[in-house]
Amino acid sequence: MPGFSIASILISVVNLYVLIIIAWTILSWFNKGRGVVSDIHQALDKICSPYVDLFRKFIPTAGGLDFSPFIAIIVLQLAARLVAGFIAF
Repeated sequence: MPGFSIASILISVVNLYVLIIIAWTILSWFNKGRGVVSDIHQALDKICSPYVDLFRKFIPTAGGLDFSPFIAIIVLQLAARLVAGFIAF
């Protein structure tokens, strides 16, 4: 079943990207001075910011909390499941 394998690969890639967004969000809470944590955060920032910034334009912060990564993850998961459903069909 070639459709099933493409769908499962898509879901796996999306799940990996979700984990990267979560790691990027957690690392943003720490001091971004110099060091390994800062380097990792900067690398993940180049991967995650373009996508999450799409949602930052429309979702205001609430009490200093940025909910755009959470919304970005939900939209990404829904879109991937929808596309995977069509591929597997």
